[in-house]
Amino acid sequence: MSAAAVLVAAAEGGIIGDGRTGANLALGAGVLGLAVGRPALARAGRRLGAGSAGGGRVRTGGTAAIVLGVLGTVLAVLHLATARGGPGTGNGLVGAVVAVPLGVGAVLLGRRVLARCRRAPVG
Repeated sequence: MSAAAVLVAAAEGGIIGDGRTGANLALGAGVLGLAVGRPALARAGRRLGAGSAGGGRVRTGGTAAIVLGVLGTVLAVLHLATARGGPGTGNGLVGAVVAVPLGVGAVLLGRRVLARCRRAPVG
């Protein structure tokens, strides 16, 4: 099964569970991206330079936040595109709508972390 087919099946809730599974996966990825990005942003603000000991962890946290945010947003958009019915029908449509800004927020947070890593003075 290709990666695209897995994403579509997950968004439709066809792998496990009911129609809300895709929305729940998207919500989880978005929240996890924010949870990883926030401490990385705090560490990026405290760093003294790009060569300090925690620099690699900060960049990894920022990159992970971006990846999780993109994954959450893609899953949410796929779920929105394939969900039948409207809000309140039990298909997870509202959860997918909430997951889109969470995923975008995680991406923006990760970008901010990486931007702070690039601007940090070397020394």
